[in-house]
Amino acid sequence: MRNIVAVLVLAFALPAHAQLFSDSDARKAILELRAKLADQERALQQKDSDLSARLDRLETAQRNQLELANQTETLRQEIARLRGQVEALTNEVATLQKRNRDLYADLDARLKKMEPSTVAVDGKSIAVDRSELTAYEAALSQFRASDFKGALAGFQQFIARFPQSAYVPVAHYWIGSSHYALKEYKSAIAAQQILVDRYADSTRAPDALLSIAESQLQLSDKKSANRTLGRLIKDYPESEAAKVGRERLPATR
Repeated sequence: MRNIVAVLVLAFALPAHAQLFSDSDARKAILELRAKLADQERALQQKDSDLSARLDRLETAQRNQLELANQTETLRQEIARLRGQVEALTNEVATLQKRNRDLYADLDARLKKMEPSTVAVDGKSIAVDRSELTAYEAALSQFRASDFKGALAGFQQFIARFPQSAYVPVAHYWIGSSHYALKEYKSAIAAQQILVDRYADSTRAPDALLSIAESQLQLSDKKSANRTLGRLIKDYPESEAAKVGRERLPATR
């Protein structure tokens, strides 16, 4: 624009006869300048447009990066939350599994206590309840520990609680033995007599007769002891108790 103005000033400043350019040349020069200016303006506009586009792209990229960063952070937080939930659920599952194992173990133990056990009583295999076996073994443990009073009470309670048990004849034998150990000889004889009278086919019957004879000897009743040993030898001649009875016979005379 400044070039155009300069040309115009120069053109009007010179005399008419000294003008370097004709009017047509001046107009042509002006048009060319205008064209150049227009080209430069378009070039500037194009550069401005390009810069604006680049700036928009940069701003868009920055916004996208920021959005991506926000999304990434959100995802990290969500992953952390899910990991916490997974850990909590894992612990809960582990706790439930342990609780179930403990429950099943307890249930299995209870069922085993209720299940009958097969034991040998007087040479026979007999099914007895767990509670029955436990009560019998508890009383027997007391006898073996020389707690004869405790054993006496234990076997008496056992008979009262399990009157139909296959252990009843044996329990009577241990009751008599407990009385004998406590030097309660009359009570010992009475207990063993129940076994002999009610359960004559029991393998404990010969031992019960021998125990009766020993109690009678302790009471200085040799006559009764002699009769008892005679019955033992007659009724159970092949028993170990009969062999001992034969050795004890001289003491009853």
